[in-house]
Amino acid sequence: MPELPEVETTRRGIAPFLEGQRVSRVIVRERRLRWPIPEDLDVRLSGQCILKVERRAKYLLLQAEAGTLISHLGMSGSLRLVEAGLVAAKHEHVDIELESGMALRYTDPRRFGAMLWSDDPLNHELLRRLGPEPLGGLFDGERLFQLSRGRSMAVKPFIMDNAVVVGVGNIYATEALFAAGIDPRREAGSISRARYLALGEEIKRILAQAIECGGTTLRDFVGGDGKPGYFQQELFVYGRGGEFCKNCGSTLREIRLGQRASVYCPRCQR
Repeated sequence: MPELPEVETTRRGIAPFLEGQRVSRVIVRERRLRWPIPEDLDVRLSGQCILKVERRAKYLLLQAEAGTLISHLGMSGSLRLVEAGLVAAKHEHVDIELESGMALRYTDPRRFGAMLWSDDPLNHELLRRLGPEPLGGLFDGERLFQLSRGRSMAVKPFIMDNAVVVGVGNIYATEALFAAGIDPRREAGSISRARYLALGEEIKRILAQAIECGGTTLRDFVGGDGKPGYFQQELFVYGRGGEFCKNCGSTLREIRLGQRASVYCPRCQR
């Protein structure tokens, strides 16, 4: 599933081609996504100028003059720029054609993404209860420490809770905990302030690095230019269960936490 760096990479890739452009028409070939695409999306968006392309958590927000298109890439979705009128292949469900002659094409083999319309996107039911952005000024290790007091859940699912902080998905939670030397099984409430301060900095550093690398391509993800990300070359633990730790040489262990695979080093993380 595309995580925050992949979504931010997509935003950066498509924004220069969309902002200030007027939509000529919207072609919907398949409405059956996680939630049905609105029947009147073409009417609402056609003729509108796209003012800004923003991101909130893993949602992309295409702000137009009369409302905002909320898009989520789901498990296998991508948004990329193509020439308007280019013949669509299987799973290429939506084209937003622009007067510039380009089109924003949405592809989603599993159809678990979303394209919704809202007049007030930040108060939409999918967005209004989200925690702060991890790279913004409202998030740091102190927040993690304060919210973790009295919590018995494991620290990894705790930092993946979107009410705590958005966008710290499985890949980047695994990597940040390794970088901070924290065992993902530890109770969230048992970790000290000093260690949370370090973890907060590692979350910021790793997410920023992943964005600069264009995200992590493990299977389906491509950016707005159709190219894969290459942060997977920087992974220390994620997806490497049974291999040697790059720091100490110990064998990395793979377990299940919160119904997700988690890899850690039994020597480096405590």
